[in-house]
Amino acid sequence: MIDPQARVHENARLGKDVHVGPWTLIGPDVEIGDGTWIGPHVVINGNTTIGKNNKIFQFASVGEAPQDLKYAGEKTKLIMGDDNVIREYCSIHLGTVQDEGLTKIGNNNLLMNYVHIAHDCQIGDNVVMSNSVGLAGHVKVGDNAILGAFSGTHQFCRIGAYSFLSACANTSRDIPPYVLMPHGSNLAPVGINIVGLKRRGFSEQTIRGIRRAYKIIYQQGLLLEEAIVQLRTLVDECPEVQLLIDFLTEPTDRGIAR
Repeated sequence: MIDPQARVHENARLGKDVHVGPWTLIGPDVEIGDGTWIGPHVVINGNTTIGKNNKIFQFASVGEAPQDLKYAGEKTKLIMGDDNVIREYCSIHLGTVQDEGLTKIGNNNLLMNYVHIAHDCQIGDNVVMSNSVGLAGHVKVGDNAILGAFSGTHQFCRIGAYSFLSACANTSRDIPPYVLMPHGSNLAPVGINIVGLKRRGFSEQTIRGIRRAYKIIYQQGLLLEEAIVQLRTLVDECPEVQLLIDFLTEPTDRGIAR
């Protein structure tokens, strides 16, 4: 399963049925789980652990040193879960000691061509990043978020679960769960991600509850603290609102897009 023209370091640890294409380079501190397919011309380096049944296409760079001038060769990590698809020319970098020393990608994510995930990012499960999405360092992306092509996210921002960033959307603020961001820079959300919620099996009743929560946050002129108080009254009727409350009450470096 390892092409004779690949270069796999003798200390690398590969599981069962791992395919490695020609001209691919795998470094000494790399661990790759069972059933993972790696195409030609891929570089996997650094202290990198990749789970099972991933597909990594040609010219991807995984586990390289971060593009951070403070990085001085410390032994930081990249951990990737299972069933991810990493398409052509993606780059995913190690963490830095200025954070937790870890870049982490969950399970069942799709990274399309030219996606860049910088140092110390934390990506959940079932995330879709379209072509040329860029995440600066220390960004957190929640489960089931969708990031449109050419969208960009500033350092230390959080992208909430089930949110949708339109193509060419750029943010330097946190994007709450469930919301829809228009294309442009630092704009407020324009509603909730109804299509995405339906695709994920949310009932009409639940979507109505999330819409009510959105109106409390964005359409009633309330301070954020006042909006959170109102949101708590909806949780019994719509438990999914608790995800919004947890997000809005978590400490943030960037503030909420509002």
